[in-house]
Amino acid sequence: MKEKYNESAENYLETILILSTRLPVVRSVDVANELDFKKSSVSIAMKNLREKNHITVTDAGYIYLTDEGRAIAEMIYERHQTLTKCLEFLGVDPVIAEKDACKIEHVISQESFDAIKKHCVKVSE
Repeated sequence: MKEKYNESAENYLETILILSTRLPVVRSVDVANELDFKKSSVSIAMKNLREKNHITVTDAGYIYLTDEGRAIAEMIYERHQTLTKCLEFLGVDPVIAEKDACKIEHVISQESFDAIKKHCVKVSE
């Protein structure tokens, strides 16, 4: 059973993961811009993620996921990708599928996610 994490923390970790594939380094300002949040809100969130050992921040302000943070981010990102594709396959508009997947990814059980993933992969082949 997956440990329950804060939905906001999961979103931040997923965003850091995604940004790290697009940018040479990730900073709080990049996260704030991506999520369209105030820098002060992101700063508080980064402090909380540091305290939980999900990220490290260098003196220059570069954010890196720890192994634990990366594991959470990758789990959420996989759910996001899979659920979006599955909803689109079912005929849901891509914009709506993306938004709904973002909500579902945080609350779905691992068992239900695994069943959906298995079924969607089978059906879409």
